[in-house]
Amino acid sequence: MAVLARDLLAQDSVQATLDAVAQSAVKLIEGCDAAGILAVSKGRTVTLSVCGDMVEESDRLQGELGEGPCFDAAHRVDGERLFRIADMTLPQPSWPLYSRAARDLGIGSMTGVLLYTDQQDFGALNLYSRSPGAFGADIESAGWLLASHAAVALAGARTVEQLEHALETRHSIGEAMGILMERHRLSQEEAFAVLRRLSQQHNVKLRDVAGHVRAGSPQD
Repeated sequence: MAVLARDLLAQDSVQATLDAVAQSAVKLIEGCDAAGILAVSKGRTVTLSVCGDMVEESDRLQGELGEGPCFDAAHRVDGERLFRIADMTLPQPSWPLYSRAARDLGIGSMTGVLLYTDQQDFGALNLYSRSPGAFGADIESAGWLLASHAAVALAGARTVEQLEHALETRHSIGEAMGILMERHRLSQEEAFAVLRRLSQQHNVKLRDVAGHVRAGSPQD
């Protein structure tokens, strides 16, 4: 736990911390096949971090259907921040549409911890297993630790929209680097250096340069 806490604190950005939280959950929690951090902002779901299959589709379904364990947990009057679904293969009367779709995704059991709630907005760390009964009380310490670090990281961010924008920017730059690496046989460092040089030469943002490369602009 101490080593994990130090590793999470050593991350150099909010996104890096969230990604490390999701990756650590899959790596360290027995039975956890996938993990993700979900935010609901202004009525829409935003997937802030993913490690493993099924996470993004699960987030999308909860937002699209307006039901699911995250939504229930966020609106519980007793203030309980942790939820656990021991067997997703069984009928779930509270959210029949989501549970049916979750079974089709291969989700056997699920647990999660709310990171924050703010009126209709909330965030949660969700852990998934393909097997029923994967998560017991023994994983709660690790779950709370990971969730706490994610919550602190999010508290330092100004808005979910900014995080989403940063995530999109990172994906765009990563795709552009991959194109340059394949097209010109460059290393990762060399590809990023090319993007940065073009950004400086043309006085445009790095994300815009990446967009030109992805679109096949002559500028690349």
